[in-house]
Amino acid sequence: MLHAVRDALLKSGDIDIVGLTHLGEEVVALVEEHAPDVVLLDGHMPGVDGLTCLKEIKLRWPEMRVVMLSASENPKEIGDALAAGASAYIGKRISPQDLASALRQVVAGVVHHRSSHYEEPVAAAPAVVPESALLTPREQTILEEMALGHSTKVISRDLWITEKTVKFHLTNIYRKLDVHNRTGAMRHAFEHNLIPSVPEPAAPAVVNL
Repeated sequence: MLHAVRDALLKSGDIDIVGLTHLGEEVVALVEEHAPDVVLLDGHMPGVDGLTCLKEIKLRWPEMRVVMLSASENPKEIGDALAAGASAYIGKRISPQDLASALRQVVAGVVHHRSSHYEEPVAAAPAVVPESALLTPREQTILEEMALGHSTKVISRDLWITEKTVKFHLTNIYRKLDVHNRTGAMRHAFEHNLIPSVPEPAAPAVVNL
């Protein structure tokens, strides 16, 4: 898992990994040596566990941004991590290409929460951003086009991209929203306010000759 995370972040092209370890007892020393912008902790490491490391880091460096990455989506563990000062809690089932984006949002001061089973943060937890934060600007545009009832062909024409590219984006949208088709995506989008209002189609230009 450690090497998979490392490879995913290195492929992003704009994230530098200044320290790496799979042992909990080495974490605090690495943080002290490198003073990173953000610390990504495994919730269950050999020796000292992630929550203990998190508490120690926040005790020494209260402003340090720490993200917990864990296979567990137990509400208590999530609540404990957020209450201890974690900037975000990310489930390990997150797609590798989404991990770098999540960390960028944490560094930018926007909390990114990726556990679908955790519905309400504890009082001490930071705010949670909506699922639409996962969508790229292009995917958001395509979602809005879908809300207008546009077909893949029409979306392709409107955005000046191939139908194959539209289908590629649709696949990513379905995966990120955990749905299987357009109907599911639209239902999810409206229920979760990913599209606050359906954009009005542009009126055609009229030229008098």
